[in-house]
Amino acid sequence: MPDRDRLYIRTPEFARVAERIEQVNTLTARLNALPYEDKAARRALLSEITGRPVPDSVTVYPPFYSHYGLGIDFGERVFVNQGCTFMDYTGAGTIRLGDGVMIGPKTTLIATDHPSEAAERSEFLTMAPITIEDGAWIGAAVTVLPGVTIGRGAAVGAGSVVTKDVPPDTLVTGPAAFERKRWSD
Repeated sequence: MPDRDRLYIRTPEFARVAERIEQVNTLTARLNALPYEDKAARRALLSEITGRPVPDSVTVYPPFYSHYGLGIDFGERVFVNQGCTFMDYTGAGTIRLGDGVMIGPKTTLIATDHPSEAAERSEFLTMAPITIEDGAWIGAAVTVLPGVTIGRGAAVGAGSVVTKDVPPDTLVTGPAAFERKRWSD
């Protein structure tokens, strides 16, 4: 894997990332403690977490968790249900949600990972973006792993673990996100 896809742990860059993670944990704790009806304060905290304005048409129900925040890009009319976790990494666009994306409760989007080799696990993190294209629907308690693109109009069934790209207009289900059918070819 090229070094640009790695973040080495014992470096000044990682120290800056760790500091940002502490800040975002504080921001998400504040976000999740707000009264539900305080939508303006939720939007302001989400904008602070992502480092840019969140479109007015975006709905994120608390609790919501992120570990870096600056890598999350929300499209228009995105809906994120309760209890979701977005593990983004340094830089914008590491988790991209297209227009009209719907995400079910307790879904986890993970754009960072540790190497498989035991000797390397504490040395660096690996990173790969997640893209969820326009109109995709992610069911409840789905886990999407680094480097995955979920195509336009696709649907991922509840409880799926998505380890590889999902073609547009396709329904995938099950622990390994097995393709069941395609809506169009």
